[in-house]
Amino acid sequence: MGDIDLEQQEPFPVDRDGRRFRVGGDQPDGKRKMGCCEKFQQSVSRWMLPEDSRSKYLERANCCPPPIFIILISIAELAVFIYYAVWKPQKQWVTLDEGIWTSPLTYKPERRQEAWRFFSYMFVHAGVEHIVGNLVMQLLLGIPLELVHKGFEVGMVYLAGVLAGSLCSSIFDPLSALVGASGGVYALIGGYFMNAVVNFREMIPLLGVFRILAIVIFVGTDFGFAFYRRFVTNEAALKVSFVAHFGGIVAGMTVGYVFFSAYNKKLLKDPRFWLCIVGYIVFVLFAVVFNIFLSPAS
Repeated sequence: MGDIDLEQQEPFPVDRDGRRFRVGGDQPDGKRKMGCCEKFQQSVSRWMLPEDSRSKYLERANCCPPPIFIILISIAELAVFIYYAVWKPQKQWVTLDEGIWTSPLTYKPERRQEAWRFFSYMFVHAGVEHIVGNLVMQLLLGIPLELVHKGFEVGMVYLAGVLAGSLCSSIFDPLSALVGASGGVYALIGGYFMNAVVNFREMIPLLGVFRILAIVIFVGTDFGFAFYRRFVTNEAALKVSFVAHFGGIVAGMTVGYVFFSAYNKKLLKDPRFWLCIVGYIVFVLFAVVFNIFLSPAS
């Protein structure tokens, strides 16, 4: 056998730790076949992030911590709905009545001094189509958002929408009760919608159009149900305000947009963050003064 010149041989493909890749298995760099988890993470990055942020997300993408906030809040809302539907027998589950109106969680204008109701109303829903619509949308949108931005950011945006919804309702529809998580759901929708619009050119045009159309269709349908419950039905039960939808989506398009567009950036150095925070605080203070001194529900 002749001598073999090792320097002329092609080097074995190795990973970053110097280990040789298995034949037919892993391949270096972009040649490696992606697994199901990696394909899912890549899809999430394309739906949730502009192009210049995707590579950074994929480098450190993992499910730790898992999207625990949006899952837990959804379980809690479903549990409360089942509790009232079973504990206080209803004529039908399509629309709950007496059980939810006597609940200490429901926002009622005459009980607005009980400050927790400005948040707790999100756990109570008026019927099957109400809770199903909210749960489906917040899970479909909230889980990918939380995978990218983690629970703190998503939780802050969601709760900011919930509070903005109840405060807007107390100002612009002060004599109506309020139930449902629509304020939080619409905050997630508003933040995502603004990102989809602002970064439209960085997305595949068809997907960008689809995202915007899907949001518009859902919002239009949900607003239709809200208007119907508020103005068309002749039931003796308390009228449910729809103004929380507006408050939630405005919170999402401002506070939510800043949180969701600042991936891998320091929020405290972003002037948009402080502008939105100051504006939100001013709105909250105005709403508090209005409810104490000016509300017709007094």
